[in-house]
Amino acid sequence: MSLSPTSLDLRLVVQHPSLSPEALQAFAVMVGGAPAVHGPGMAALDGVEVAGVEVAALAQSLQVDAALVPLSQHLSDYRLLAFDMDSTLITIECIDEMADFAGLKAEVAAITEATMRGEIVDFDESLRRRVALLAGLDAAVLGRVFDERLRLSVGALPLLAAARQSGLKTLLVSGGFDYFTGRLLADLGLDYTRSNTLEIVDGKLTGRLPGPIVNARAKAQALLDTCRTIGCNPAQAIAIGDGANDLEMMAIAGVSVAYHAKPVVRARTTYAVNYCGLDAVLNLLPIS
Repeated sequence: MSLSPTSLDLRLVVQHPSLSPEALQAFAVMVGGAPAVHGPGMAALDGVEVAGVEVAALAQSLQVDAALVPLSQHLSDYRLLAFDMDSTLITIECIDEMADFAGLKAEVAAITEATMRGEIVDFDESLRRRVALLAGLDAAVLGRVFDERLRLSVGALPLLAAARQSGLKTLLVSGGFDYFTGRLLADLGLDYTRSNTLEIVDGKLTGRLPGPIVNARAKAQALLDTCRTIGCNPAQAIAIGDGANDLEMMAIAGVSVAYHAKPVVRARTTYAVNYCGLDAVLNLLPIS
């Protein structure tokens, strides 16, 4: 949730896939005004003078997304849109679905969830433990996970289209695997990716990860490297993620968005989208 300071230069954006008149009225009463913009699933009240903590408390009580955003802020102010992959750009955790084919989904998913909540702080060790459990798995499972189970998050395509229209480059940076990021790059026309490589020998996963792991620090470095490549500074980047290993990347971006994220992430980002799809970002950073 945005905790921006009180200012008449702010817009209060309220969003929910089924935004009720009662919820909207509660925010209108809080700020003492009527919406300047009102569309399906969203409303915006301009020139408000209200504290971010009040907005956050009301949003939580009504179970809607709400944020204070600068009236002058637009998507085209930025140069790079960076996404985490698993449970952010896509709806699944790829490693958990791979483990399902080995009959180990519960064991692997438990480690994944604890890591994303920040309870397991050594991401490298967490990932190595999970991958080791997959030793001997047929590499064809990767294709089955992509084709049968991988789905884009709601609103991903409109957000990507708007980013391209506004001249932003796109980066998919993941603690997951390059098989999936590579296919998404090709299918979605993304510009850059960085992720881990699974070792495969004779068509089987060995349970090992050759090379350095893409952890929280590496994600932040990927954002910095991409900014350098396209000639911008990190303040011109937008980073979207859901887990604790996204926080370093999100901390150096000009705008960070916690997407259906763990509490530890929501508490440390510019905005939080808890109920809407990824295209909710376009109401926080409109095209123009």
